Amino acid sequence: MKRTAKAHWNGTLKDGKGQITTQSTTLNNTQYSFKTRFEEGVGTNPEELIAAAHAGCFTMAVGAVLTQAGFTPGDLNTEAILDLDMQALSIIGIHLELTGSAIEGVTEAKFKEIAEGAKANCIVSKALSVPITLNVTYNS
Repeated sequence: MKRTAKAHWNGTLKDGKGQITTQSTTLNNTQYSFKTRFEEGVGTNPEELIAAAHAGCFTMAVGAVLTQAGFTPGDLNTEAILDLDMQALSIIGIHLELTGSAIEGVTEAKFKEIAEGAKANCIVSKALSVPITLNVTYNS
């Protein structure tokens, strides 16, 4: 299986602009620029897309592991916070904030154990070489 995305850029780093399109066209000529990457602006940026991919992958992995353990996943919400060091121009880590609720029969301890396993084994986590931290909140 292969997944693709395309990017186009025109102009200098600070004044140029580009568009990103994904294979599914969920992103279709979506704007990105210096302003959307390093300041505030309408559009997306590579770091935001990495955080979104990580949040989505990890949350699906938690659901999969819960199912494999015999639980019916309820509500799972994850915020991925990517930490970008502007001096080194380097991603230095990602923090995952997971909140789960409405999962009949699962204890808080088991939910945390499942979340830790999902963090280590989700496809995006395995692709990243930065520290990944996790905070879990379970509302039974």
